[in-house]
Amino acid sequence: MDQSSRSSNNHSPMKATVVPLNVVQLKSVCSSCSLRELCLPMGLSAEEVERLDQLVYARRKVKRGEGLYRAGDPFSAIYAVRTGFFKSNVILEDGRDQVTGFHMPGEIIGMDGIGTDRHSCNAIALEDSDVCVIPFSRLEEISNEVRGLQRQFHKLMSREIVRDQGVMMLLGSMRAEERLAAFLLNLSQRFVLRGYSPSEFHLRMTREEIGSFLGLKLETVSRLFSKFQEETLIGVQQKHIRILDTTGLKKILGQDR
Repeated sequence: MDQSSRSSNNHSPMKATVVPLNVVQLKSVCSSCSLRELCLPMGLSAEEVERLDQLVYARRKVKRGEGLYRAGDPFSAIYAVRTGFFKSNVILEDGRDQVTGFHMPGEIIGMDGIGTDRHSCNAIALEDSDVCVIPFSRLEEISNEVRGLQRQFHKLMSREIVRDQGVMMLLGSMRAEERLAAFLLNLSQRFVLRGYSPSEFHLRMTREEIGSFLGLKLETVSRLFSKFQEETLIGVQQKHIRILDTTGLKKILGQDR
């Protein structure tokens, strides 16, 4: 078991399950994975994709409510989400839970620890989930041999920077209804990349968690969901969302196309 797997469990009595992979399993981990172009996008040759199989140390199962890692844990690996859904969050000095992101299959999490060798946030499973454990030392080693992999990892880090900038813009300059519209459209785009419907999906997070991420009070989030439903922009049935008017949501953001 890698170091981050051990340390993250010190904060919780619940333990995630780590499943080491044998040689046969490793041969098909990345090269045949349907999510590989999301985790490590296009641009790698067939030979380079086969080399990715050597990256994955283990598959790790994380139960709903468990922490994959916690703020302050030593950094030793990054994780590719195969199934399930995670939120990243930090605990503020006053004890409040500040959600900093939501992560779905095909996305890489854990890069927050690269700079300081310790994780700066928590990664909590919002439903039973499964991740690939990628030891960072092994990633660095193979990246030196596979130039394409190094380029793709740099692209991943660039994506994270762009995402963080987007969140800052979301919180700094948008009105409340613009924030929720942008959030729903972003989820729609991400589901499309995974082959799911762009207009119908199930929210894994609570409205309180959405509010924490968007910098809005729970009451405001609930009011906006009701407002969007009354304006027939969306249909809401508990956590099930149907986007009825994509153009209407885009107009809220000043996007007419």
